[in-house]
Amino acid sequence: MDEASARTRSKPVLWLGAFVGFYRPAVEEVSRLDPVSKFLYAARSVILVISAQAAIIAGLLALTDRQFHWVDFVAVLVGFVAVHMLSNLSNDYFGFKRGHDTPDAPRMRYTVHPLASGVLDARTLVTGLVILGGLGAGVNAFFVVERGWLAVAFAAAGIVLLLLYDAAPTPLKSIGLGELAAFVVWGPLMVGGGYAMITGHVSADAFYASIPYGLGVMSILVGKHIDQIEFDAGKGNRTLPVLLGERAARRLNGATVILMYVAAAALIASGQLTVFAAIIVVALPRGVRAVLVMSRPRPAERPEGYVGWPLWYHRVCLVHNRLFGWVYIVGLAAGAVWPAVRV
Repeated sequence: MDEASARTRSKPVLWLGAFVGFYRPAVEEVSRLDPVSKFLYAARSVILVISAQAAIIAGLLALTDRQFHWVDFVAVLVGFVAVHMLSNLSNDYFGFKRGHDTPDAPRMRYTVHPLASGVLDARTLVTGLVILGGLGAGVNAFFVVERGWLAVAFAAAGIVLLLLYDAAPTPLKSIGLGELAAFVVWGPLMVGGGYAMITGHVSADAFYASIPYGLGVMSILVGKHIDQIEFDAGKGNRTLPVLLGERAARRLNGATVILMYVAAAALIASGQLTVFAAIIVVALPRGVRAVLVMSRPRPAERPEGYVGWPLWYHRVCLVHNRLFGWVYIVGLAAGAVWPAVRV
């Protein structure tokens, strides 16, 4: 994307580009874009799809139970995406402050860093943070008024996990618990909590239905931490792959991908999901590829034309989970139309 093409493309098209594909473009390319595009790339917007999918899954589960409310669903969707962006920026802030995001860090190579890259000026960064913070606070206040202590409980759990993940003196990601936290947040907390905010009550079935998707998000983070295992070990950042070792972590992540399908099959067999959820087999070829990639060591050098290096295991898991999430959503949508079609 050269300067001329950036000028000829409309801003909405440039903004959309930050949400699709994979991590890119380079710092020099982003520097030529408008402030909104810069902020979206710096906030790693391409990964926000996992929060949007979690919100949609929660909404479809509420629709299946005939307790869906549009205003509540939109609030959940906006809130999840806004908080996720804040989490990404918070993660980069504390990584930068702790000296982890140095020029040789993997984080500096696959996309722009909001602070270390110099792409964002202070005004753009602060403006974006204020907008995101306002959206998150507004959504939280809306649900506290509407749902009372139920909203307070879920909001408190989310805030605590967000702070513990990277802001605590000893963050979860440095003691091998960050990956499990990702499962909890994008699984039971977002899907189960989103369902509770939309319907006004907690559902065990919603928590169960969140398990396959939560495992998928966990696989993305484990893959990323395998990719940067040597760097993290050198910085004393004891992620789960650092604690387990590279080979054991790859095996664990391959098993995590397999468990996504096993968990979904068990939920279908037990009647907690409709048979339409079996459409996840559409994503199975990508799941098989992810497991196969995980079974082999990463290439020593960046393959020609590969986008996102040095991310290797992370990318294959992200690509798989993105498709898995959408076809899971299709299956849940069909189940919302015909909820009685169960084993």
